[in-house]
Amino acid sequence: MSFFFRGGSRQRPTPQEIVRSIKDSLVALDNKTGTKALDDAEKNILTLRHTLSGDGEVEPNQEQVLQIALEICKEGVLSLFVQNLPSLGWEGRKDLVHCWSILLRQKVDESYCCVQYIENHVDLLDFLVVCYKNLEIALNCGNMLRECIKYPTLAKYILESSSFELFFQYVELPNFDIASDALNTFKDLLTKHEDAVSEFLSSHYEQFFGLYTRLLSSTNYVTRRQSVKFLSEFLLEAPNAQIMKRYILEVHYLNIMIGLLKDSSKNIRICAFHIFKVFVANPNKPREIVQVLVDNHRELLKLLHNLPTSKGEDEQLDEERDLIIKEIEKLVRLSV
Repeated sequence: MSFFFRGGSRQRPTPQEIVRSIKDSLVALDNKTGTKALDDAEKNILTLRHTLSGDGEVEPNQEQVLQIALEICKEGVLSLFVQNLPSLGWEGRKDLVHCWSILLRQKVDESYCCVQYIENHVDLLDFLVVCYKNLEIALNCGNMLRECIKYPTLAKYILESSSFELFFQYVELPNFDIASDALNTFKDLLTKHEDAVSEFLSSHYEQFFGLYTRLLSSTNYVTRRQSVKFLSEFLLEAPNAQIMKRYILEVHYLNIMIGLLKDSSKNIRICAFHIFKVFVANPNKPREIVQVLVDNHRELLKLLHNLPTSKGEDEQLDEERDLIIKEIEKLVRLSV
């Protein structure tokens, strides 16, 4: 059964009828294959899209939108959306993703009913993460995940789930579009909710940075560049100050930054410098850090002098480089 309107020839269906029609067609699609089952499901999803966001002629009725969201949760249709995503065609998946983003925003009595549904069915989040392995639906799932990540409880679940580690694989996938999309989702997970991220990194610090170090050492140039760029931005954000203070106490990570200062890419070297400078500028450097800087001062000074100049575009970079050079030279004098 599907609802399609032509020339106002029939009364618009109720929210209950719309949801029941979608549910029945998705169940049928799940149980059998065939053009009719697929057509019915996609037509009903398109009808839902028009109801939720308008069709260009008729604006959506917000009260009806809320009723549909509640009915969709009541009937478990969100689960059917996710489970049947791989069976839909390109247009059907696009319409479903559009509906998903609108439904998650619906607030009833100070709570987001669809978000609550997902909180009680977190396997849907795991499914969406795993679907990055499916070339056909990876980008659709990425969009749906990023909508979920806007809500702290859902982001927190993904961060703390075993599924989160899969992102360290996904950002190195050979398909550039999917790898980039996965990186965008990964960034959202680590930047949208400061408290959840701080709690996660405090309790999973070694595990997280152990995995992240592999990205910084990747043989894939794009992975290496994007990883060091994000890290240079992430660590220097004020909410992550405690994580940064912990990071710059470890010789292992200093050596990684020294290695990246030698990279053939100008952009990678500059991003690495922005992390390296914090190791050097730290007024409470551990003895081991100081020793590495002193032992390698000739090579480090050469690398810093050869750091790409900003040609007047960014005088701050040149000033910071000169200060770091002076600080290393000072450490060498004090060690004599």
